[in-house]
Amino acid sequence: MTAVTVYGLKTCDSCKKALKALEGAGLPHTFVDIREGVDRVVKVPDWLDAVGATALVNTRSTTWRNMSGEDRELATHDPAGVLIAHPTLMKRPVIEAGSVITVGWNATSLDALLAGAAE
Repeated sequence: MTAVTVYGLKTCDSCKKALKALEGAGLPHTFVDIREGVDRVVKVPDWLDAVGATALVNTRSTTWRNMSGEDRELATHDPAGVLIAHPTLMKRPVIEAGSVITVGWNATSLDALLAGAAE
């Protein structure tokens, strides 16, 4: 079974739901805080390649609302640079299970992860 890594924030409700569902499914996983426990310079470009900026940049977040217009414009041209500088701008959780990368948490997320972890 492939290792599952959950990247997020400890206080994020979506991350808490994901962790609870993974535990309930008996899927071994590791939680990593995106602010301090991950090399964003390496991971963010990989995530953007896998899911795209639209899926990864949270334009409904407080971080987005508090950003200057210049920074918002920069996010459209250089999403990696903005996400590296402002990790709380990422939609959460970002979950890696083998070759499967998901962003956010919904009813189908667990099924996708179980399929990816079985690889």
